[in-house]
Amino acid sequence: MTTLTRAPDTLTRDALTVLQPGFAGTTAPDWLLRRLGEGLASVALFGRNVTSPEQVAALTAQLRAEREDVLVAIDEEGGDVTRLEVRTGSSFPGNHALGAVDDVGLTREVAAALGRRLADSGVNFNWAPSADVNSNPDNPVIGVRAFGSDTDLVARHTAAYVTGMQSAGVATCTKHFPGHGDTGVDSHHAVPLIDVDAGVLAERDLVPFRAAVAAGSRAVMSAHILVPALDPDRPATLSRRILTELLRGELGYDGLIVTDGIEMRAISGTYGIERGTALAVAAGADAICVGGGLSDEDTVRRLSDALVEAVRSGELPEERLADAAERVRSLSAWTAANRPDPSGTGAGDTPDGDVGLRAARRALRVTAADGFAPLTTAPYVAAFTPVANIAVGDETPWGVAAELRRLLPGTETGSFNGPDAGREALTAAGGRRVVAVVRDEHRHPWMAAALDTLLAARPDTVVVEMGVPRAAPRGALHLATHGAARVCGRAAAEAVVGTGH
Repeated sequence: MTTLTRAPDTLTRDALTVLQPGFAGTTAPDWLLRRLGEGLASVALFGRNVTSPEQVAALTAQLRAEREDVLVAIDEEGGDVTRLEVRTGSSFPGNHALGAVDDVGLTREVAAALGRRLADSGVNFNWAPSADVNSNPDNPVIGVRAFGSDTDLVARHTAAYVTGMQSAGVATCTKHFPGHGDTGVDSHHAVPLIDVDAGVLAERDLVPFRAAVAAGSRAVMSAHILVPALDPDRPATLSRRILTELLRGELGYDGLIVTDGIEMRAISGTYGIERGTALAVAAGADAICVGGGLSDEDTVRRLSDALVEAVRSGELPEERLADAAERVRSLSAWTAANRPDPSGTGAGDTPDGDVGLRAARRALRVTAADGFAPLTTAPYVAAFTPVANIAVGDETPWGVAAELRRLLPGTETGSFNGPDAGREALTAAGGRRVVAVVRDEHRHPWMAAALDTLLAARPDTVVVEMGVPRAAPRGALHLATHGAARVCGRAAAEAVVGTGH
């Protein structure tokens, strides 16, 4: 048992301050407002909390009425991972599309526009960008969330994103340190292993984080990954060697360190959320992201109690918890000081269409067979749909059917999965022209087989790849959108009918 130097109520306030919990519903529950009065400094929003921009603005105003400097966090990467536009798909392409264009000015412009959209809704802390180098083509959780597989490209676009987003007064949280790109496992389900030597990590995975630090990223998110070259025993989120010695010491980072969702199986299934929370703060984390289905007062109480008990038992130094809480308050102060003028510019609209659509059009890669003519009659859209990863979720619509229906009324669509997907799509299409939509064809043998079946019977099929375009282009027309944002679907639909810009 350790001797405490701070009053028990101060200790409890500090414990609450380092938590970033979510909640259920589209208005703030009473327990959350009460906890804000007791020391809770951050609130996390997810798709379940969002119905419209106006509703989010009212919700954040409700939170600020209780605590003026509250950090309102969200996982708004743009592209495939959107919470603000969870029901419609994002107005902004994601990282992979921006990397495909490779115009850092455009990336900065997109991030600034997205930042203004967040700020207009009262959100001041974004768990983005992903700075992972997508070096493993079979990565099940990063993919189009990365700017690409080239280290230098990822680094320069990470820096541009940080600069653009923070110009709108929204703090960025660069993730997933020390790099989640070389994994074949999703840390939502288990602990991924990155078994490469320290030299590879330094020259590949750490470079974009160095760029983010240099660009002034206000926060960095840890990954629940085991990297034996750095720490053979504990995942990065729980590793003092990785968070304190490497990120703070070697990279010289002085901002907020946030964990990835503590409820993810990589932590909850191995250490448990209470012990995981205490170990993370002891290792150097300053804030604990509590997302997923953990959205009640009991979870907040359990985690704050676990932190207090860890201090009392001597497992967590009291000054470490106090330092973590102070870093949270420091970020709150930064967001309050950088709150944008509400009379400023809007969400990035320009005379030639908003910046998100312009970026999506520039990211589109078109491969047309000789003699291809744009479609003029309503097609059948066959969406070959893989199981969505948890970060993306299955709530957000994707594909090209909605946009093609707008351009070619009467367009019909169906979703297919599994070994008979190709034959089922042919039967459903009947005599209509087929537009086949895929997502990471290279990772799904059943999807590649479905295209084989379709193209053998209907060589005039149009193929739209909305994931990472590693498979060779095929079809009468092949479109690589580099992501499944709504604007990427619109850019593809325009190309199918020949009205592309």
